[in-house]
Amino acid sequence: MSAVAHGGNPQDRAASQSLTRTPLYQMGVELKARFTSFGGWEMPIQYSGITQEHHAVRNTAGMFDISHMGKFTLQGKNLISQLEYLVPSDLSRLQPGQAQYTVLLNPQGGIIDDIIIYYQDTDSAGKQNLVIIVNASTTDKDKQWLLAHLDLDVVKFQDLSQDKILIAVQGPTATHSLQSLISADLSPIKAFGHLETTIFGKHAFLARTGYTGEDGFEVMVDSSVGIDLWQSLYDLGVVPCGLGCRDTLRLEAAMALYGQDIDDTTTPLEAGLGWLVHLDTKGDFIGREVLIQQKAQGMSRKLVGLQTQGRNIARHGYPVLSSDQVVGEVTSGTLSPTLGYPIALAYVPTQLATLKQQLDVEIRGKAYPAVVVKRPFYRSKNRVPN
Repeated sequence: MSAVAHGGNPQDRAASQSLTRTPLYQMGVELKARFTSFGGWEMPIQYSGITQEHHAVRNTAGMFDISHMGKFTLQGKNLISQLEYLVPSDLSRLQPGQAQYTVLLNPQGGIIDDIIIYYQDTDSAGKQNLVIIVNASTTDKDKQWLLAHLDLDVVKFQDLSQDKILIAVQGPTATHSLQSLISADLSPIKAFGHLETTIFGKHAFLARTGYTGEDGFEVMVDSSVGIDLWQSLYDLGVVPCGLGCRDTLRLEAAMALYGQDIDDTTTPLEAGLGWLVHLDTKGDFIGREVLIQQKAQGMSRKLVGLQTQGRNIARHGYPVLSSDQVVGEVTSGTLSPTLGYPIALAYVPTQLATLKQQLDVEIRGKAYPAVVVKRPFYRSKNRVPN
């Protein structure tokens, strides 16, 4: 990510003007946020500072403007059974008020995107209502894929990506702060549970999901409500957070970033997402035969967690070495603010993917020791059960 700073040279200003801005953009400007180009949007990379914001989420509460993410609503008969063909996860188990993190697959078993499917309810006419949240950079691709594979004679598809604000409120005290603004009781909602309620008298969709490894909610509302909600949370002391700490938080929790750790050339089995693949409990789906073959014959590579020595940070794209030979590549890496040492994700040959395996990472032309470690690197004590 390259920062697009306000008040920079004319080229920077021209670049920022070509990007889409969320309805919360002006509030970021007022808070003196630094902005960056991300997925075609101009987004805050930090407000008070990446480390400070990171610790706020781990210890109290932070809030993120994630309005850039794709937001779809779908309604129709047999909708879940239609979606079953597009993902490796068994969606038939979903009950109203539950959600499933999963992946859209291409015929090669590669990941088109990682998404969350929220099953809201089935109405009196037998139509199922769902919300699907997708990544910002893949919104158009995902939309076209879904439209091409769903029966649009019986499915109503709405793209609310430009119309709704999405705010993530994350951290040990996040639910408490949000609860003070909402009449509906949030305490019974389990992880990946969701509900429809009102905020300031207006409709709101709340889900106990997030991308930080901490407890919290993601809130989807109309723009006017979202602006008031952001201000109210700020007045309660919830810390505004940017994409910078969102990246360090998700990496500590070993959550994949699309376009780096996973893409349309990686399968969920290679990426350590085998828990999303339910070959034994569901029927046919796109990419199934590839995954069956990988299960039977094994994979040539796997995504692993790495810890490097000292403060030598293995960044995206750095080579991974074994016996002085390049065997893999780092996909994500940072100096963990919580743990105090460098962590990374990397694809390596399966035979080198065992815990405590000694490897090296080439950093600026020099090899530094690294060891394969367990993922996630950090696990919160405050997460609620599913």
